[in-house]
Amino acid sequence: MNRELLKKNFEGRQFIVEFFDDKNSLLSYLKENVKNEVIAFGGSATVSELDLPFVLEEKNSIIWHAKSGDSARYLGFSVDTYFLSANAVSETGYIVNIDGNGNRVAASLFGPKRVIYIIGKNKITPSLEEAMDRARNVAAPKNAKRLSVSTPCAAKGDRCYKCELDNKICRATVIIERATSPRTELLFADFDLGF
Repeated sequence: MNRELLKKNFEGRQFIVEFFDDKNSLLSYLKENVKNEVIAFGGSATVSELDLPFVLEEKNSIIWHAKSGDSARYLGFSVDTYFLSANAVSETGYIVNIDGNGNRVAASLFGPKRVIYIIGKNKITPSLEEAMDRARNVAAPKNAKRLSVSTPCAAKGDRCYKCELDNKICRATVIIERATSPRTELLFADFDLGF
């Protein structure tokens, strides 16, 4: 992970950038900096791997879209802090996310007072083109499998098959090239997280 390049390119696009060497330092930072807030989470293997809702629930009010259904998805727009990950980021300063329902990417663009991305080093690519490829051919098939979606990419797990099925998870592809929230933070983990 080229920290200097990531910092330069993302801070130049109005993102707040932090780096963490291990899980403990990342979680300590979050426990210290996210208190007394209403928070929500976009569907994310990264968030699950970190047990983030459980780590932060003691000092915050949590909106669980996974438990509360569609109504909670709308509440994600009005929270203090919204957590998610990215399918891929480029060292050149772009964030790429593919979404099925659109609630995760929508809340990352508009509404919350603060948006925090947690990004494992496995999601970093040199260029936007490689980030797009990673999002479509690595992250999307794994997410489809995780969500038990009946698509060719979920069944084979190796790449996008450009299906046109109603239940496909790649209905929206969003490229973020500048922070849209008043406070958008990128927390880069120098270890693998999610897929």
